[in-house]
Amino acid sequence: MSLGDRVLLAHGGGGSLSGALIREVFVEAFANPALLPLGDSAVLELPGSRLAFTTDGYVVSPPFFPGGDIGTLAVAGTVNDLAVSGARPRFLSCSFILEEGFPLPDLRRVVASMAATAQEAGVSLVAGDTKVVERGSADGIFISTSGMGELRELPAGWGMPGPGDCVLINGTIGDHGFAVLAAREGLDFQTPLRSDCAPLNGLIDALFDAGLALRFLRDATRGGVAAILNELASGHEWGIALQGAALPFSPAARSLGEILGIDPLYAANEGKVVVVVDGAGAGRALQVMRSHPLGREAALIGALESGLDGLVVVETGLGARRILDMPLGEQLPRIC
Repeated sequence: MSLGDRVLLAHGGGGSLSGALIREVFVEAFANPALLPLGDSAVLELPGSRLAFTTDGYVVSPPFFPGGDIGTLAVAGTVNDLAVSGARPRFLSCSFILEEGFPLPDLRRVVASMAATAQEAGVSLVAGDTKVVERGSADGIFISTSGMGELRELPAGWGMPGPGDCVLINGTIGDHGFAVLAAREGLDFQTPLRSDCAPLNGLIDALFDAGLALRFLRDATRGGVAAILNELASGHEWGIALQGAALPFSPAARSLGEILGIDPLYAANEGKVVVVVDGAGAGRALQVMRSHPLGREAALIGALESGLDGLVVVETGLGARRILDMPLGEQLPRIC
């Protein structure tokens, strides 16, 4: 896939164009053993310890939306990237780029959200930086965060999913992306759309503590559930079969998706983890997830299946299967 000669919004959308940009520009320049797995966090081996380290940037528009704001998002997103890598998040740093004229009360509100979310997640914000650019040179506020956590002992079979494993998710799909879009466009629904933005490390701790044969965890952010599952299946002789009737969608997200012609499976989430677990333990995993406040609507949505050659398919109510492709680029820009 050709990158062309200009950066596009689609290059930041979490789809195939994002992957091409990462491989052909950044990996080509920075290749090293810690980077090459291209996980949500890098694993760093130090004498006597193994650490996970991650970094992310947040440019969401608008910066305040139902269910959260850019501050909540910045902390929760970084905590989640550490947690799905099997780490216990410990420390975060943050960097602010502020546009001249950004209201100081709004900045205080964002910082308060960051502090509250960090407290909820049990992490400390220990370093930071602030830059201010001229009016018109940015869009109010951008935040970058980095995080470090202690890598736990991972279960046997971690990182090696295969046929017979089951796919679960801890609740409704696509809420964040559609909530931000609705706030941006001033759309109102009888059942309000709210972002699912939340730190997931407590829920993920419960899954590890239950002694489950976990194979894979990933928070489904840009590109949504569709992108995560296509990345997982790519290059394997097996694929992933989702049960359409089991996919959990809120009524408002389903309605907005139908209006816009956007499948919620491609919409961003900021409080949802995709879990792949050995099939024998799927029932126990579902029970553990539903016992946690962030997993009460958890669902078993599909399984890894031989013979699909890297495809992700959704079984419809009529018994047919439709292919769920990797998204090309950005359907909903500036979502995170």
